[in-house]
Amino acid sequence: MLNHGVIKATLAASVLALVGLAMPLQASAACNLVSTKDNSPLNIKVTDDDTPEAKQFLETCVNPYTKIYAADPEKAKQGKKKFGLYSCTTCHGPNGDGQVAVSITDDRWQYSKHITDKGMFETIAGGSNGGMATWHKQVAGNPDLVSTDEILKIIGFLRSQYKGGGNKPWLDEKPQ
Repeated sequence: MLNHGVIKATLAASVLALVGLAMPLQASAACNLVSTKDNSPLNIKVTDDDTPEAKQFLETCVNPYTKIYAADPEKAKQGKKKFGLYSCTTCHGPNGDGQVAVSITDDRWQYSKHITDKGMFETIAGGSNGGMATWHKQVAGNPDLVSTDEILKIIGFLRSQYKGGGNKPWLDEKPQ
């Protein structure tokens, strides 16, 4: 017959083993991205050259640049540079106020999902049926296009330019 100490040790080891099995399941949680075009999955995976910020977003759906850029206009210039580099200005104007395409810095969203950074990321990455091209290099299958990190910096810049009224829910987004 087993003594009390052996039973306690066995139970403790069993609990630790179960916790150990659950931890990888939590760590592998991912942001489920869907296409603005048709709600199909956007299969964007973490790559070796992704930044820690890109990896964090792909796990949580929270853009770490949004709060940083909202608090520091100097840092937001990193996103503005990407916005210009990838010719977003051609359609959306120099600050995202609209030109050929709609403004993306006011509260009149073309797609209601743009109230979240995840939603805006999905539209930039995968394009839309309303004229927005597919910009993410994985989705388009073109290594010369935009990375996850660059899209996140662009979104952070656009949020720092917001001219709409009311709340700014993207500043309070929680991991999904």
